[in-house]
Amino acid sequence: MTASVAPEKRAALVYNPAKVADAAALRTSVTVRSGEAGWSAPLLIETSIADPGQAATRRALDEGVSVVLVAGGDGTVRAVSEAMNGTGVALAIVPSGTGNLLARNLRIPLANPDEMVRAAFHGDTVATDIGIARFRRANGDVEKHAFVVMAGMGLDAAMIANTNARLKRQVGWVAYVDGAARSLPGARPFRIVYQLDAGRLHSATVQSVLFANCGALPAGIDLIPDASLTDGLLDVAVIQPSGPFGWLGVFRKVWWDNSVLRRSRLGRRVIERRKDTSVRFLRGEAIETASPEPQPIELDGDEFGTATRLYCRIEKGGLLLSVPKGHPAAQL
Repeated sequence: MTASVAPEKRAALVYNPAKVADAAALRTSVTVRSGEAGWSAPLLIETSIADPGQAATRRALDEGVSVVLVAGGDGTVRAVSEAMNGTGVALAIVPSGTGNLLARNLRIPLANPDEMVRAAFHGDTVATDIGIARFRRANGDVEKHAFVVMAGMGLDAAMIANTNARLKRQVGWVAYVDGAARSLPGARPFRIVYQLDAGRLHSATVQSVLFANCGALPAGIDLIPDASLTDGLLDVAVIQPSGPFGWLGVFRKVWWDNSVLRRSRLGRRVIERRKDTSVRFLRGEAIETASPEPQPIELDGDEFGTATRLYCRIEKGGLLLSVPKGHPAAQL
């Protein structure tokens, strides 16, 4: 009786050619590492305007791949992660693009793409959470998408919509400063009703609401310092500046308090004694937010039009990610 032979493993690379600095070198790296690991020749699939990554990833999964590598901007990572949710197949993020938001929160190497290619074949895996956003348009249409870092409703989404795409390609995440400058003069607070974990209803007047799976941003900014990729919880920031100096309070809370003071014991004591309602933090498994007027929506830095209702939740452990061998997963 002939013994059955286990099928060879195979990797897939899903990449955005507009965001990868040297696509040829990346394809070669994945092909070489596949051969060194004794795997079959990898699938190499480009994304497109018509398919930002979901269909390409499903094609790879249908081929029975053992790992998917993704290279592109935050939007590409989000789209591929959406298709990977719940599959049990590992996803390796090769940092590219401008923000690298999920890579930053994972604390994986940003400067050496080959290190993450190697991790796809020889690294560890960690189960991380993924966010699910379901929103209703003004005409009643309902859409559902995943997010891996954060979703937003209000000014942050307007800022992203007003960011110059060409400037973003040239200077990276700093271009969002330009988007903020374009958005702030016309920013108007809006009324919302929200319900956290099916609790009682609350109402507030806000400029923006952020729904975070993790909280680190570029430039060392910790938007939500206690947010974790593995706790199964959604962290919510309700941004509601009041008065002419309200935005100074938001800046102090997000940058100075969260990103500087919290790093020392004395700083944490200062924060605990200060009363500041410009930003309120909530935490739970899910939240539903509604506004009487359509508000702009964003997921992981990509605009998604406007909606009157947004429901966000966390799927604990829905995304299996490859990390370098010995990576401190407990700190995520």
